[in-house]
Amino acid sequence: MEHEYNSLFIGGDWVAPSSSATITVASAATEERLGQVPEAVQADVDAAVAAARRAFDDSSGWAHWEPVRRAEAMERLADALDKRAEQFAQLVSRENGMPLSTSRASEAVIGSAMLRYYAALVRKQGTEEFRPALVGNGTTVVRRDPVGVVAAIVPWNFPQTLTMFKLGPALAAGCTIVLKPAPETALDAFLLAEAVAEAGLPAGVVNIVPADREASNYLVSHPGVNKVAFTGSTATGRVIAEQCGRLLRPVTLELGGKSAAIILDDADLEPSLDAFFDSTMNNNGQTCLIGTRVLAPRSRYQTIVDTLTDYFGALPVGDPLDEATRIGPLVSQRQRERVEGYIAKGRAEGGRITTGGGRPAGLDRGWFVQPTIFADVDNTFTPAREEIFGPVLCILPYDDVDDAVRIANDSEYGLGGTVWSADKDRALDVARRVQTGSIGINGYALDPGAPFGGVKASGLGRELGPEGLAAYQQLKSIYRTA
Repeated sequence: MEHEYNSLFIGGDWVAPSSSATITVASAATEERLGQVPEAVQADVDAAVAAARRAFDDSSGWAHWEPVRRAEAMERLADALDKRAEQFAQLVSRENGMPLSTSRASEAVIGSAMLRYYAALVRKQGTEEFRPALVGNGTTVVRRDPVGVVAAIVPWNFPQTLTMFKLGPALAAGCTIVLKPAPETALDAFLLAEAVAEAGLPAGVVNIVPADREASNYLVSHPGVNKVAFTGSTATGRVIAEQCGRLLRPVTLELGGKSAAIILDDADLEPSLDAFFDSTMNNNGQTCLIGTRVLAPRSRYQTIVDTLTDYFGALPVGDPLDEATRIGPLVSQRQRERVEGYIAKGRAEGGRITTGGGRPAGLDRGWFVQPTIFADVDNTFTPAREEIFGPVLCILPYDDVDDAVRIANDSEYGLGGTVWSADKDRALDVARRVQTGSIGINGYALDPGAPFGGVKASGLGRELGPEGLAAYQQLKSIYRTA
């Protein structure tokens, strides 16, 4: 069934777009048309920012509501999302190829969980804190005010999850939002708009404008925007950081990764292979934080290569809506060409492919790539240094723990990673030494209550946890004499 939208969601209403431009969304598995949405142009961005601005500046509006009242509205939105949980899971899987088991565990449930988490957090936090002055006998009132209108720009790989990484804390803080979804997954953003309308959020608090790069750049630098929150590639993040730097505009950037999965010499991978898969090839490899550089001790190198080759080579590849599928298609033909280009480059540089390396037989439609493993590579190989964003792993040997840490840190990125060991304390010691924003022990489970983000070229700032809420607040000190 196609999803056809003729209007944009701006100012709490469905409004006619300013142009006839449209975005057609295709199925990653069949290449067939799924639906169509209007493509926002600059005039539509102006209208969305103006609506968000009015909603924020209203002296009795969202920014001035008591936190409890905002929390209640967020919980209504969470209820509306829950009613659509299976729709979100099915739709995202059709859009970007995410296996249904993954979309049900993420796109169907994380959005409402994030809203409820931040609703509970803002209920407890309050707006003002009174501190005794360190000089004199006065008091300082420290206020947490919302930062203002937020431009939230999200990618296609986990569209609903990453949207709520931004909307949850922004709404809790009292901000208003202009959401720019990726064209590849614009349809689920309009399903979100339907939930926002049902929940009765005030007009202009959430506005949704799918757009191309030109309109997105315009949104980032729009004079009516107070903060930018972006998840996407490092290359695009650098451009946004430069724009925001010139404007002295706050920005949160969650960017690319090339994380390390360090297998220590005492690790028994056999019982943990499913967890290893989740932390290295989740969502067909279209996940920024996964450990696509697998570091194996030289003394056990061939055994580990054989174990992982057997496991990944046997993964079911196919229709993302089939619950048995572990590897679905990539999001687009362009993305498949990118991944195949990296595989070709790895071959040319002397990497040994132990499984995969091509397109699966019998899947002539859809943008499929076999799970692929490179062995006999080091950290100078292009596929071991650059983010591929597909089902490709490189297995690198190391000599001792110091060498493993050195290799892990020899990267421009620092977003995720894992350490695998029978001794969790030993693994924790290694994890502390890795230069990254987050890392797991014997698996990776992102905790919404803890800060998430990257170091080096993997980003600026943090999302999730109380730190994620603070990113949408600005502090004001009011000095009162005795």
